[in-house]
Amino acid sequence: MEKVEHVLIVDDDREIRELIGTYLQKNGARVSKASGGREMWAVLANERPDIIVLDVTLPGENGLALCRDLRAGQWRTIPILMLTALGDETDRVVGLEVGADDYLVKPFAVRELLARIRAILRRSRMAPHGFERAESPQFLLFGEWKLDTIGRHLLDSEGTMVALSGAEYRLLRVFTDHPQRVLTRDQLLTLTQGRQTEPFDRSIDLLVSRLRQRLKDEAKDPRYIKTLRNEGYVFSAAVTPQEGNS
Repeated sequence: MEKVEHVLIVDDDREIRELIGTYLQKNGARVSKASGGREMWAVLANERPDIIVLDVTLPGENGLALCRDLRAGQWRTIPILMLTALGDETDRVVGLEVGADDYLVKPFAVRELLARIRAILRRSRMAPHGFERAESPQFLLFGEWKLDTIGRHLLDSEGTMVALSGAEYRLLRVFTDHPQRVLTRDQLLTLTQGRQTEPFDRSIDLLVSRLRQRLKDEAKDPRYIKTLRNEGYVFSAAVTPQEGNS
């Protein structure tokens, strides 16, 4: 079972922080807690947690804004699990758009929270089951782009770096490892988020949209990620590996 080492809980509800923290500690995790953005940044100044559990509704700067800031800085690869209110679909959609790896709706069972955390960490640390790959080269070239598999970011034709969130990087790796292969939404959700689709689940479509923006790929006439109606998506560009000293 995936080891949970260090979790940062950001929630303004003290009872929820204590409930989650106590349960995670009983299951072997080290826990840091923050009631809002200021305390979160104070923790991150000295620690680098394995995952951040981030509530959307926070005083001052809300969780969506904090998620966006995290994805724009040096913490962009830390997985983020968003906590959202029951029935607040807009927050869930926006959370995925700004870079959250997954979300959990309140109220929730702490056992499910731990399962989600373990699934996120498992997929962030290893290749997906059934799609194992050989040791990868440092760079993957396609079109005008170069994907740095060590730095986990993109480089454009002029060498300018384009940062990727953890979820964006994982999706792009699935595509570049399997070019010209049709991948269903179920497959992509399993490979990138470690769970099955739920009714009206739009997370993969939102993630594809975010990745297209990074690649400057027009949705109406995409060069890289093409949509196949009622089937899924296919990465249509040729991919060439390149070693770091090339």
